[in-house]
This record gives sequence, structure tokens and C-alpha cells, in this order.
Amino acid sequence: MRNENLKSEIRDRSSLLTEQRLAESMRLDQLSVEDALAVMNEQDGSAVIAVASQRAEVAKAVTLVTTALKSGGRLIYVGAGTSGRLGVLDATECPPTFGTDTNLVQGIIAGGEGAMFRSAEGAEDRTSDGAAAMDAKKIGPGDVVMGIAAGGTTPFVRGALARAGELHAKTIFLCCVGKTAGEPQADVVIRPLTGPEVLTGSTRLKAGTATKLVLNQITTLAMVGLGKVYENLMVDVRAINEKLQDRAARIVTLLTGLSREKSLALLQSTHGEVKTAIVMQKRGINATEAKRILEKAGGSLRAALESQI
Repeated sequence: MRNENLKSEIRDRSSLLTEQRLAESMRLDQLSVEDALAVMNEQDGSAVIAVASQRAEVAKAVTLVTTALKSGGRLIYVGAGTSGRLGVLDATECPPTFGTDTNLVQGIIAGGEGAMFRSAEGAEDRTSDGAAAMDAKKIGPGDVVMGIAAGGTTPFVRGALARAGELHAKTIFLCCVGKTAGEPQADVVIRPLTGPEVLTGSTRLKAGTATKLVLNQITTLAMVGLGKVYENLMVDVRAINEKLQDRAARIVTLLTGLSREKSLALLQSTHGEVKTAIVMQKRGINATEAKRILEKAGGSLRAALESQI
């Protein structure tokens, strides 16, 4: 198919780490399936190591996000292609897992909603579109905008971060390369250097794996900070299907000692609110009083159970 959109002047990205060739996969088209998988398995492991090397910066990002969310702000992911889809994925999973409002964590992908299901790679080339997306979301000082760009050069992401900074939002930049010319300023920069991909330039591989790990870490620990986790249990789970209803019942049983049948009945009386059910049972009070205590405890189940509120 002929490409009518080729530009006469295109930035040379050959120096980017994510565009280098991986020595171990030079013969990828000649390897047996088993040998190719061995190479991929080894490289996937290096993505985990790369993320671990950024623990201090990820911790800063967690603190930044937690502080913003506690104060009524939002976390907005911005990306294109795989990076954008991973941001939308992480944002979409927060409401059922942590019972959050759909506006609390949001994902913006270059090309809009349709780009989640069909390639819209050209949409990432317009810096102005990234800036416009920030205006459309009414980004403000209480928000955190996290730009995700594996190669670090995506114009859409750069434009979004620059505009977010102008609007006095806190900013985080996640990329898998060293500092590049024109890189946007950010309060926190996370650089898991995953190196060349098994398939040269295909950042849906190691870079995508590292990106998902980082996003999972940030939202999971931010939600811990918001009191949406007790021990290692998702006590704010939104029981919207049979699987999650079962999980909610098991959590109530684990923390109260009630039988499964009584846990289900208690949950039914609280319209599926796990924390309310637990406080009711543990403190011998009704739902109204349990909700009042939880509200005074800032939504923290631990505080509600351990305090004399």
C-alpha cells in the first residue's frame, strides 16, 4: 500500500536505545520457536530489572499521585499507541478494583477512543493535539499528568506535558531511553532502560512490559495510601459481577469470621460495600453508624477498626 503521508523531513531516531538492534535476536527469523522463546523470556526478565532500578523515582511518583488524589485531584495518563493503551487500561481497571470514581484516574490516547482498538499512529505527531487534550480535560494545579512515551520523543505526549506544566499541574514522564533533545520538563522522570527489543523498534515488547509494571505500581500503592487496601485485600472492590461478588464475600469472611452465607447476607444489606459490612460486624453497629465512622476515618478500614471514633 502506498503511503501518501511520508514527510520530506523526518527526525532521525536511530540513536534511541529502543531503536537499536539486539545482538541476541539477530537471527530471529532463523531460530526455532523454542530458541526464539528462550531469547524473549530472557529479555522480558531484563524489563523487570530495569523497573527495579527506578524504584526511587517510582516512589516519588507514588507520593506525588497519592497527595494529589487525597486533595481531590486526578491522575491523567497521556500516551500514543501501546503507551496510550496501557494508560487507558490501568485507568479503566481502577474503578472495579478500588471502587474509585471513573474521573479519578483517566487515560488519554492520541487519536481518541477509536485508537484503543484500531491503529491511529499518525495521531501522535501533533504536539498541539496533546496540549489541546489538557485544555479539554481542564487540567489544573491539583492534578497529576503522566506522559508515557517509550522512545521519549512522541510529540503528542511532549505537547501534553508542556501544557500541563503551564497549567501548574504536577507532571511525571515515563520513557525507556536516556534524555533526548527537547525532552519536556517534569517533576518526576522514570527511565527503565529496557534496551533494544527482540523485534527492533517494537516497544510493545520489553518497553511495554516495563510500562505496565510501573503503572501498576503507581496506582496500586496510591490506592493503598488512600485507604482502599487493608492488609493485602481490596476492601473497596466494586462487586459488579459474580467473580467480584465472590471475592467481596471472601474478604468479609476472612476479616470477620462469619460464614460465607452470613457474609453474603451482610453484603446484601450494605449494597456490596465491603468496608461498611466489616465495620458493622466488628463493632456491632448498624450501616449508618459504620459509614459515619468510615467517613471520619478518611475511608481507612484500619483506622475505623483501631480508633475510638
